[in-house]
Amino acid sequence: MSEKRRDNKNRILQTGESQRSDGRYCYKYTDNCGKPQFIYSWRLLPSDRVPKGKRDDISLREKEKEIRRDLEDGIDASGRKMTVCELYEKFIRTHGNVKDSSVEGRERLMKRLKDDKLGNAPISAVKPSDAKEWAIRQRNKGLAFITINNDKRSLSASFYMAVQDDLIRKNPFDFKLDSVIEDTTESKVPLSPEQAKSLLDFMQGDKVYKKHYNEFVILLGTGLRISELCGLTVKDVDMDNRKIIVDHQLLKRSGKGFYIETPKTESGVREIPMSPNVYEAFQHVLEKHRDTGAVIDGYHNFLFCTGSGCPKTVFNFENVFRRLAVKYNGCHEQPLPKIFTPHVLRHTFCTNMANAGMNPKALQYIMGHKNITMTLNYYAHATYNSAKEEMERLTA
Repeated sequence: MSEKRRDNKNRILQTGESQRSDGRYCYKYTDNCGKPQFIYSWRLLPSDRVPKGKRDDISLREKEKEIRRDLEDGIDASGRKMTVCELYEKFIRTHGNVKDSSVEGRERLMKRLKDDKLGNAPISAVKPSDAKEWAIRQRNKGLAFITINNDKRSLSASFYMAVQDDLIRKNPFDFKLDSVIEDTTESKVPLSPEQAKSLLDFMQGDKVYKKHYNEFVILLGTGLRISELCGLTVKDVDMDNRKIIVDHQLLKRSGKGFYIETPKTESGVREIPMSPNVYEAFQHVLEKHRDTGAVIDGYHNFLFCTGSGCPKTVFNFENVFRRLAVKYNGCHEQPLPKIFTPHVLRHTFCTNMANAGMNPKALQYIMGHKNITMTLNYYAHATYNSAKEEMERLTA
């Protein structure tokens, strides 16, 4: 009978265990792919002390227990060594059919991961507490709650893929962000009917902003996304049938310039009926319209262009909204909402239609919402008067 192997403390070593000349313990095993793997520790048992000057770590026997559990559950031990950056990169490779705006967002997240210690951590070592500390670090760097939440959602999807691939057991990002950091996002407030009328009256009488009057009427009366308005061409406006055909949007990306993209979701492809006010606004736009000759990805004859002949972009309109708010608030007791962007007009349109009792499914279609829940959220802005009128209508 062969003699059992022992360590330098005369303890019997189990199959696969050995001790190197420097005192460090090693365990050799074969993973689920048939490849030999090695793990190390300065301690054989949890009760052992770590040699002076050596990095503290769990004992070899504790690591062996984890390995056996992984092997029994089919966990790929080699994949557990993948870093968070490597996992996210793999996720991107396997989810390649995305819009350019999503590509930009992915690039920004990858840069943030590389700049943070989480990015270089093995995915098997990331615990829920690590993920939560990551969120706190991002907040302390000044990132907005919505940005952190978007990043968390991407990382959660990446770790879910790792769970599905049997690389790890649990998703460390499976928690609600507002349980860790405060949601300081200021909600967008729609314009009241009185505010909307006051704003349009002001614009009509202002020398600077009068030229933007029809654009605001259209946005307030259609709920168009601003990128969809920017992309409108003459052929997208059916004046005979009084409808707007929405099947693309115009965007501008740093380093790429102007480009055309399909709507945000498949539900974004739609036809929007024109109200009398919107129809009149388009009449004025078409009367003054001149083709500047700009051609982008085969689209031409854009309705809304700058003085230089280029189609207007989201950036152009955001500047207009910012300066308009300053001027308007300077001469009105009731200021415009603190957050005043083109999306506020879309928000206002949806709220108004909800308060007027429009069928939710019809409103979902006009807004181009993929999920009815998003549309129904706008009904939360119902006022006492609108609720009273609705009850009186139903109980009459």
